[in-house]
Amino acid sequence: MREDPPGEDERLSTDVIGNEKGRMTPKQAWVLGLASLASFMMALDSMIVTTALSTIRQDLTASLESLEWTVNAYNLTFAVLLLTGAALGDRFGRRRMFVAGLAVFTVASVACAVSPNIGSLIAARALQGVGAAMVLPLSLTLISAMFPPRQRGKAMGLYLGLTGLATFGGPFIGGVIAEGLAWQWIFWLNLPLGLITIMLTARRVDESVGPNSRFDLGGVVLVTLGAFGIVWGLVRGNAAGWSSAEVVGALVLGVALVVAFVLWEQRTKAPMLPMRFFRVRAFATANPANFAVFASLYGTLFFLAQYFQTVLGEGPFGAGLRLMPWTATLMVCAPIAGALADRIGERVFVVGGLLLQTVGTGWIAVVADTDTGYLELLPALIVGGVGLTMAMPAAQKAVVGAVQPQEIGQASGAFMMLRIFGGVFGVAVAVAIFASVGGYASAEEFSEGFAAAMGALSALAFIGMLVALGIPAKRPVAMTAPPQATAAGVRDTASPDVAGRSA
Repeated sequence: MREDPPGEDERLSTDVIGNEKGRMTPKQAWVLGLASLASFMMALDSMIVTTALSTIRQDLTASLESLEWTVNAYNLTFAVLLLTGAALGDRFGRRRMFVAGLAVFTVASVACAVSPNIGSLIAARALQGVGAAMVLPLSLTLISAMFPPRQRGKAMGLYLGLTGLATFGGPFIGGVIAEGLAWQWIFWLNLPLGLITIMLTARRVDESVGPNSRFDLGGVVLVTLGAFGIVWGLVRGNAAGWSSAEVVGALVLGVALVVAFVLWEQRTKAPMLPMRFFRVRAFATANPANFAVFASLYGTLFFLAQYFQTVLGEGPFGAGLRLMPWTATLMVCAPIAGALADRIGERVFVVGGLLLQTVGTGWIAVVADTDTGYLELLPALIVGGVGLTMAMPAAQKAVVGAVQPQEIGQASGAFMMLRIFGGVFGVAVAVAIFASVGGYASAEEFSEGFAAAMGALSALAFIGMLVALGIPAKRPVAMTAPPQATAAGVRDTASPDVAGRSA
């Protein structure tokens, strides 16, 4: 049987738990910085691509459906391989697979930049999603494993805040590139960032593994095919028709395979996602609440830039500039909310954040019209943005705090996968509502569909808020409690925090 790297538990004890009341150690700072830089790359790429789509369409003579697949190919491979990426890291080494994912993403970015046609670009975007599926869950795992529970919320807030630099600057940079430079530069930017992150990670981050010595091949196959079916159905629903044989068949097959995955995980000796996680109240409620956070976020993002261009008459640069007050809240609010969640607890921030997002999107749904000025929408954008960025770090902390430290990789994979599902679902719902009420024939028609879509996203945020009420309130941590033995035979110094979040 494969053994963990020597001294891993001792490293956790001296470098992490022993520093629980002190300042961030250099090792923690390197892990947080490199994980955040990797996340920065993914977020920047996603935001820039969204605002440069019109330029790509003109340069490559792409159809609307092909243009949609430029975005969806990335989301599809990303969503279906997230759990697999986390499992590979737990089995073969988190640092090793993190670096491998960065290499795949960087090479795929170069392939995007040199793509001669839209088909090549779509294939390269799918390969980017493969790399991102390895990098993002492991970036969260590396941070969660390095920081003890009392520092974890602050660390995740900083992680999201640094990622927010990309979200904040992405629309602006995308607009500049779309109007003044070649669109290929949105992908060339990843080459130096990727190489720097790979080299520093290999030197500054220690290797670690998860608790399982066996690779759950059956679970990987079932969850990958099941997730593929569900995401394919959601992505193709509006184009092929929600009642078409293709969409219904994909959704039914996907759900059936996910059910088979659950049954398999309950029987296998080394599950990639232990089903007992869902018996812990914090895990079972924070995950669907975060699903609603990202459903509302991505649905809103999909239509906001289009509204600014189609109804308000702005170009790509102007639309990106007007998104910046909304995206800036991630950079400002996430670190503050993450740090406060360490003291106050996660529930108040997840519930309060989703309530603010409900108000913000509902506000937009009421006032949005062809004669609505940008300043009339700005307060609603800020309210909704603050709400989303309050909820994100708190939901992440609740999920990873609900499991034992050596199981964080598995929990992170599930969290990230449901987050991407939420984004795909939110866009699918918003587009379906928009298409049933409005269209692109005129500014008036677009405005009607946009308002209806914002109303639907407000309802999703409200449902998420109701689910978030089930997240356990913060309980005092008994500092004198003795460490508990875990199922893997590892002494769990974080067990009081975990126990405080169980049902």
